[in-house]
Amino acid sequence: MYELNETQIDCPYCGETITVLINDEDQGEQYIEDCQVCCRPITFAVSVDGRGEINVMVRSENDTL
Repeated sequence: MYELNETQIDCPYCGETITVLINDEDQGEQYIEDCQVCCRPITFAVSVDGRGEINVMVRSENDTL
């Protein structure tokens, strides 16, 4: 069963720290979710490190990897 992990990220647009829920099953995926403060689209990249911990990288819609 997958679980939701509460994670804090900084919006790449407005800089506000927001809390998001990350699903374990999203590992290796990218998706877009709007900022809860400024409503701009944030691109999320979810990965898992060697210790099994979830890493979340965020970027603006126009940033390249």
